[in-house]
Amino acid sequence: MPKVRRSIPRAPATSLSVSSSTVSRYIDLLVDLLLVRRLVPYHANLVKRLVKTPKTYVRDSGLLHALLAVPTRNALLDHPIVGASWEGFVIETSINCAPAWTSPFYYRTSAGAEIDLLLELPGSELWAIEIKRSLSPKVARGFHIACDDLQLAHRIVVYAGTDRVPLPHGVEAVGVSEFTTELTTTR
Repeated sequence: MPKVRRSIPRAPATSLSVSSSTVSRYIDLLVDLLLVRRLVPYHANLVKRLVKTPKTYVRDSGLLHALLAVPTRNALLDHPIVGASWEGFVIETSINCAPAWTSPFYYRTSAGAEIDLLLELPGSELWAIEIKRSLSPKVARGFHIACDDLQLAHRIVVYAGTDRVPLPHGVEAVGVSEFTTELTTTR
């Protein structure tokens, strides 16, 4: 498998007192050990400046919470990592429930248009997934712009609730359990 080009910000390397290439090698090792997922950006033939740096997630949210010494659910809800933890959990769960040969990406332009998770299902069908921990999800303008850039019809918000809720502009909010069931049954 070819190596993914990536750039490591200097801040983690500086705070660890190591070089950015050392941090890159550590992340490569964690990816190889299946502890970390490197989500690569989706590149389309657009006349847009795209962000090309991969996003990195700890694949096991329980491990992430243990590493951060978050002992209980209530402590997690008060912790600043709760949103990123939820996003990582939904991404990992979605990828694991998606049909075989599904490719996961994220999409972001330098102007701020963003899709948290873009799933390319077998047959090249693209699903845009926005991830919100809120019980009353609202979709940012950047999500709509990104979906319009890629001309996507399948637009979903995965949120912490359980009901399926229609949102403006052809977007549906779906709970994570129902969404993963839908992905599992997609052929």
